[in-house]
Amino acid sequence: MNTMYKLMLVEDEATIREGFRVLVREVSRDFEVRWEASHGKDALKVLESDLPDAIITDIRMGEMDGLALSAKVRNIHPELPIIILSGHSDFEYAQQALQTGVLDYLLKPVKRPALIQALGRIRQAIRKSGVPSADVADEAEPAPADGHSLIRKIKAYIRANPDQDLRLQSLADIVHLNPAYLSQLFKSVTEINVSDFVTEARLERARYLLQHTGLKVYDIARLSGYQSPKHFMLVFKEHMHCTPSEFRTRFGIES
Repeated sequence: MNTMYKLMLVEDEATIREGFRVLVREVSRDFEVRWEASHGKDALKVLESDLPDAIITDIRMGEMDGLALSAKVRNIHPELPIIILSGHSDFEYAQQALQTGVLDYLLKPVKRPALIQALGRIRQAIRKSGVPSADVADEAEPAPADGHSLIRKIKAYIRANPDQDLRLQSLADIVHLNPAYLSQLFKSVTEINVSDFVTEARLERARYLLQHTGLKVYDIARLSGYQSPKHFMLVFKEHMHCTPSEFRTRFGIES
């Protein structure tokens, strides 16, 4: 049986929701728009009782816009793929969204090739993270010892707690595994080392705080899991090819 991936569409214009739902049905047999919401607050209500495989949300809406929704969803479901819909006038705004963990963006009016590509990225993200679709999960609950299930738990914990003790021993204690085995399992499932994933999660937190707050760099370093601001700045520059202050000037925020 083919896996059916269920989408939640968040868009304040009913005609656009209808057209998008039809377009998804036309271009893919394994995706469907199962839930719809007119703004971010409605979408969060849906998430209280249901879990889509991915969210596609307009970037500008009343009540709660797409970026605010994305930030809240990240706190609840760190691995849930999110696609942003935007008009040409919001193009740069949508690009900024990619820095906060959004998977991709689509320009309106959405064209078939772009939608097919976006759905492909959603499918790829779900398979890479090891998160099964709700249909598959209903059929067979993973056994407690299932490697993918344990690694999903570890990845979610790291992303939600980048400022905590994320040494291998501490992470292994969470899932009751030998540290060496956890390291091997994590690399096998994700194709990256635990330490590299921790670094990326911490940098993701740092980028968000640099963009959206006026906190001093040394405070951001601490909140991102770095006790030494100097070490934080070295790691940041190595991965981002600029200093935290230089990164922040792109968004017009003074350090």
